[in-house]
Amino acid sequence: MSRHINLEVVLSTQRLVLRRGDIFIAHYLISTARNGPGERLNSECTPRGRHVIAIKIGAGAPPNTVFSARQATGEIYSPAYAATQPPDRDWILTRILWLSGCEPGVNQGGECDSYARYIYFHGTPDETPLGAPGSRGCIRLRNADVIALFDLVEVGTPVVINE
Repeated sequence: MSRHINLEVVLSTQRLVLRRGDIFIAHYLISTARNGPGERLNSECTPRGRHVIAIKIGAGAPPNTVFSARQATGEIYSPAYAATQPPDRDWILTRILWLSGCEPGVNQGGECDSYARYIYFHGTPDETPLGAPGSRGCIRLRNADVIALFDLVEVGTPVVINE
């Protein structure tokens, strides 16, 4: 199904563009890092450049499934549940598409490795604002959008993150 699909994250417009070859298929409103673009370990920035989807996590999980350390916790997010948690918790929900950089010294290897930095596409609570930077480096999507994206892409799907 994902044959020739490619993804482009456009940081300036906070959009994810999905194409099959050169043909536009869809776009999604996203939220990238509140610290802006950057590739360094512990920067909480969104890395730029060429990536691929390295691992897909969460197939079949219900919407709002809470993930911690890339494992479903058995919890289902709700605003009432969130009120019992630390207020600064970074919610990773529903699905994870873990990225791996393709450019040595830019987003692959050493202190700039996107995979080692745990950079993902993932779901976020419905009340989380999208369309503006706000994450800790990952790319947040609405839960319905991350499910749709998860079902369209395969491991190895190319992703470009541009300013």
